[in-house]
Amino acid sequence: MATREITYQQAVQEALRSEMRADPTVILLGEDIAGGATSVDEDAWGGPLGTTRGFIKEFGKERVRDCPISEAGFVGAAVGAATTGLRPVVELMYNDFLGTCLDQILNQAAKLRYMFGGKAKVPMVLRTTIGAGLRKASQHSQVLYSIFAHIPGLKLIAPSTPYDMKGLLISAIRDDDPVVDFEHKLMYWDKGPVPEESYTIPLGKADIKRPGKDVTIVGISRMVKFSLEAAEKLVSEGIEAEVVDPRTLWPLDESTLLESVKKTGKVVIVDESTPNCSMGRNIAAIIAEKAFDYLDAPVKCLNAPPTPVPFSPSLEDFYLPNPDKIFKTVLSQFRD
Repeated sequence: MATREITYQQAVQEALRSEMRADPTVILLGEDIAGGATSVDEDAWGGPLGTTRGFIKEFGKERVRDCPISEAGFVGAAVGAATTGLRPVVELMYNDFLGTCLDQILNQAAKLRYMFGGKAKVPMVLRTTIGAGLRKASQHSQVLYSIFAHIPGLKLIAPSTPYDMKGLLISAIRDDDPVVDFEHKLMYWDKGPVPEESYTIPLGKADIKRPGKDVTIVGISRMVKFSLEAAEKLVSEGIEAEVVDPRTLWPLDESTLLESVKKTGKVVIVDESTPNCSMGRNIAAIIAEKAFDYLDAPVKCLNAPPTPVPFSPSLEDFYLPNPDKIFKTVLSQFRD
């Protein structure tokens, strides 16, 4: 593995460039992704987080389409393009905007292959951002992957490292089903080792980020980073925590999760989304059903509270799960 380090944002860029250079059917759609450039010679802004900066200069306006503020329109266009031979990567700036284009995702992208008996394919990727912590208030800070997970026909990825980001996004672009890619806004500047060459990570395969024997911590997206920090602190308490990253929220790698729980006997699931019908509670239900006899303590879920995300900085910080909350929740597994 290469030792060079790049950011999460750069990993997104490398995955997109790699696939666009290799496959002319890969196109990009989204708001401001060409940065308002009037010609391909301009240095385009590349969206709110700069993930497609300069792409219009390399790939041209036919393949990098700046779209109006009409998510229903351009997400629908991506579905149509996918069914007719292209591989669109469409950027939904924030997952909070899901409601404006839900019909195109729920009733079209997710259903077409099934309704046509497998004869139609919808090879599109919907890239979107999740997460609180940037003081963007209630309408730009939510974590809504649980809503997408409830829709049969979609695949969901939530990369937690630059390495996973590049490999999972390449796999998603090559997949013949619609894939929703949840990228946490506060991880764009995180760095990690990433090979320069193109590579894939199979969809539906979890990763053990830290081996341990005493308790399993399942983290999702940015919560993997927090879980690893908590695991290091737990060493001082004589607790070796195993940190498991599902990476793909659907299809979910149940076997890796269950094997870890069977080994440790205790589990804490950390999920930034609100608790009702959350991904974390879904994983908890699977563990309770399929590994109940191996549990030495009740499964515990650490979620954000069941409220909108606060705008107040102090309230937003209180709202979020963090390493200290994870640390205390794990300790309660041993002391309750």
